[in-house]
Amino acid sequence: MSYVEQNLISGEHVLYKTGLHWIVLVGPVIVASFFGFPGLFLLIGSIATLRDRDTRAMGVAGFVLLIVAGLCVLLGYVRRKATEMAVTNRRILIKTGLLSRRTIELLLSKVESIGVQEGLLGRMLGYGSVVVRGTGGTPEPFSTIAHPLEFRRQVQQQIEQREQKLNSSM
Repeated sequence: MSYVEQNLISGEHVLYKTGLHWIVLVGPVIVASFFGFPGLFLLIGSIATLRDRDTRAMGVAGFVLLIVAGLCVLLGYVRRKATEMAVTNRRILIKTGLLSRRTIELLLSKVESIGVQEGLLGRMLGYGSVVVRGTGGTPEPFSTIAHPLEFRRQVQQQIEQREQKLNSSM
């Protein structure tokens, strides 16, 4: 169960949920390829010639390099999965981190502004930075978020629906 689902209050339900874009995995995959390809060649070369001690050492070095490559990709994946952003019918919830956690929970009635920044590549691939500002608060930027315009649209839609409910009840 995700952080967002664990921390819903009674009568609250998730309307939209997003996280980090897959682009955050590009860096770890590039770093992993610098370790993985040489490791693979060393391991294959040592398996082909298992005759002497030097080739066994090459095999061990290749195996270690493959493990380092796998860890690079795993850390990138964990970082991606450890970030959650959600819009509920009452608030915005943002959680980053796994071992050390940073959370922001902002009531929709307290949202002053929500901004989106997208570069050229971000516009083409569907990611950007979201900057959330509560009334009287400091801006909270979150970068490489998947579908930032949809996140902003969901927040704005919920704020408008809440305002319509308040105006109709008066």
